[in-house]
Amino acid sequence: MKNSKVGKSLPMKGLSRGGAEAGQTRTAQPELNLANHFLIAMPAMQDPIFGGTVVYVCEHNEKGVLGVVINKPTDMTMESLFERIDIKLGDGMSGPKVSDPIMFGGPVQDDRGFVLHSPARHYSSSLAVTDDVAFTTSIDVLEAVAKGEGPQRLLVSIGYAGWSPGQLEEEIGRNGWLTVGADAHVLFDLPIEERYTAAMKLLGIDPLMLASEAGHA
Repeated sequence: MKNSKVGKSLPMKGLSRGGAEAGQTRTAQPELNLANHFLIAMPAMQDPIFGGTVVYVCEHNEKGVLGVVINKPTDMTMESLFERIDIKLGDGMSGPKVSDPIMFGGPVQDDRGFVLHSPARHYSSSLAVTDDVAFTTSIDVLEAVAKGEGPQRLLVSIGYAGWSPGQLEEEIGRNGWLTVGADAHVLFDLPIEERYTAAMKLLGIDPLMLASEAGHA
C-alpha cells in the first residue's frame, strides 16, 4: 500500500533504510472500512504467505489497506532485535519478554520493523487506529520499552501486509478472507498458536468444522 499516513519505519541495522511513504490528505473513504478488524484466512487458502494467518487491519482508505499478520512468528526475538538496532535493554524493560518472537507482519518492507501497541500513546511516527491501539514505525517506542516507559502491550513485526485499492475487497468477494471486529485480547495477550482459532470464534465459527465443510464442497 502506498501513500499511507504512516511515516518512516524503524531502522534495522545492516538492512536497507527505505521507509513507508508519507501520507497525503484523504479525499474519500472506502465504502467498506475494515480498520480495527481481523482478516482471517479461509482454511482452504493455500497461499504460502497468508495461508493460516490472522491480519490486523491498521488502515483502510481510498489508497488501499495496510495490516499486520499477528500469528506468524519469525526466528528473531525481542532480544536479538534490540541488539540489531543498538538499543541497550534496561533492568526495567516494559511490556514483552526478551524471548518473545518478532512476527512476520507481511511481505511489504520486510526489512523494516513495525510496532502495534496499546495504549495508543503518540510517538514520533504513529497512526492511531483506535483510542487504544496504535501502529508505530519510529524507533522511539522501542527506546521507551527498553527504559521501562513503553506500552505494556505490544506486537513487533518485520514487514507489513498491503493491498492496493479494491484488491482486498475482491479477495473477500472470492471467499479468501473472513472479517470480524478485532479484539485486543486476541491481538496482544493470547499465545500465538491460539490466535487463529480465537479470531474464528469471534464469528462463532469452529475452524475445524469450516475446514471439514470446505473439504466436502
